[in-house]
Amino acid sequence: MATVDVQTAPAMPKANFKPIIRASLAAKKDSHGTAVFDPKVHLSYKAPENTIMMEDIGFTKDSGICPIAVSEPFSLFTEECIQLFRDEVLSEEVQKNCAVESNIAACQVRGYAAKYAPFIYDAWNHPEVLAIVSKIAGIELIPQMDLEIGHTNISVKSERESKAELAVVEEQKKSHAEDEGIAGCPWEDDKPILGWHNDSYPFVCITMLSDCTNMVGGETAMRTGTGGVMRVRGPQMGCAVVMQGRCITHQALRALGAQERITMVTSFRPKSPHYRDDVSLATVRGISNISDLYHEFSEYRLEMLEERIRHQLKKLRGAHGAGKRTDTKQIKAFLKEQMEFLERTDEELVPDELVVKGQQPIRDIPNAVSSASEQHNPEKRARTE
Repeated sequence: MATVDVQTAPAMPKANFKPIIRASLAAKKDSHGTAVFDPKVHLSYKAPENTIMMEDIGFTKDSGICPIAVSEPFSLFTEECIQLFRDEVLSEEVQKNCAVESNIAACQVRGYAAKYAPFIYDAWNHPEVLAIVSKIAGIELIPQMDLEIGHTNISVKSERESKAELAVVEEQKKSHAEDEGIAGCPWEDDKPILGWHNDSYPFVCITMLSDCTNMVGGETAMRTGTGGVMRVRGPQMGCAVVMQGRCITHQALRALGAQERITMVTSFRPKSPHYRDDVSLATVRGISNISDLYHEFSEYRLEMLEERIRHQLKKLRGAHGAGKRTDTKQIKAFLKEQMEFLERTDEELVPDELVVKGQQPIRDIPNAVSSASEQHNPEKRARTE
C-alpha cells in the first residue's frame, strides 16, 4: 500500500514523553523481529458499565444502523499493548511518511498500519478484538478500510503549559467552593478540539494512548435529538469508547493539564453488505492519499454491490424454481436502491484536482440521522444471508 502523499509532512512534535512503561518489554516476536499481538497478553477487556442508546439521546432506536449510540469508556488493552501501539505510531518511519496536518489539527497520523505498523494492524483485525467491538455495538463489524486502521491524533504541550493549566483549574475550583457554585464550573472547558461534526464512517472505536492521570476535561459532547447536549467522559489510558460517529453529531472537548493527548481512532462498518452505507468522505479527503482512499472506498462499495446482486439473483432463481410469479415490484425496488447506492458512490469520488490538501470541514452535515441519502428502511437493514 502506498504511503500518505503530503506536500509538507510536519515534524513530530518535540516533547519529553514520559514513558508509560519504564521497563523494557519482552513481547513475543515473529521471525522478522516484529511484536506479535496476543490477546492473552495484550487484552484487558472489561465490559462498559453502561451503554447509551439512541433513544436515550432523543432519537428512535432505528435512527442509526443499530440502537446503540455510544458506550461509556471501557478497559480494552493492557499497558504493554499501548506501549507497543505508541512505539509504532511514534516511530520515525511512520512520522516521516504518514504524518499530516490540516486546518483543524496540527498532527494526525493515518494510512500507515498495513505497511509500517504490523502490530497495530493485526490488533485491530484480530477476531477477539472484532468480537468485543461488535458485541458492544450490537452488530458484527469489520474495519472500514485498511487506510482507517489506527488513525491517530496527537496533541502535545510543554510541561510548563500543562502545569499552568492545572494551577488555573485549582484556583477556579477554590473560587467555586467559596461562592457555593454560583459562578458555575469554569474549569470545565467547553472549547472543542474539533467543532461539531459527523464522522465519515458508521462506527469508531476511540482508544486513549496517553496517561490521563492529571487530565481535566476531554469529554465527548453529543447533540441530542431534542437539541440539547450530552457529555460522555473521555477514556483513560488503554480504555476505549465505541460510538456511532456517522449518525451522531459530536465534538471532542479540550483536555487541560495533560502534556500529551494521543488518541487512536479506528473506523468500522457492518460486515453484512445489506446494511445501509451512507459513508461521506468529506472529513478525510484532504488528509489522505487520494489514490489509496478512492481505491479502498471503490473496492469495498463494489464488493457490497456484488454481494447484494448475488443475493438478489439467488432469490430470483429460487422463486422461479418454486413456480412463483416474478415479483416485479420487489425487483424494481432493489434496482432503485442499487442505483441510489451507485450514485452516492459516484458523488463521493470528487475529482482529484478539486481536493484541497489539508482541508477538513469543521462540520460535515447538520444531522446524519435525518439527512442520510439512503433513508432508514427496516427491510433494507435486515440481514438477508
